[in-house]
Amino acid sequence: MGLRSKGLAICLLSAVAAFAAGARADDGHDHDVARRAVERGEIKPLAEILQMVRDKLPGEVASVKIERKGGRLMYELRIVGAQGHLLEVYVDAATGEIGRTREK
Repeated sequence: MGLRSKGLAICLLSAVAAFAAGARADDGHDHDVARRAVERGEIKPLAEILQMVRDKLPGEVASVKIERKGGRLMYELRIVGAQGHLLEVYVDAATGEIGRTREK
């Protein structure tokens, strides 16, 4: 991933994290933690996560949040599946591993 791509991914992650932090007051400063974690290579950038998820769960990503679950940063994605079903998908931000997936 080139420097420009990393910069764009960090900006996207920061914007998503800022939105998620604003939506939930108990998140504190997780958006800053997430941005620094991406810069240090501890978690994957949002763009990379989205590509990994699209390969396994086709559909349109409707929303993205980042939150701390059990001490780990997790991306929470809402995906409108091919048949119009809304899926809530949790993805480990460090590994890209898809965790809990449920229909909403």
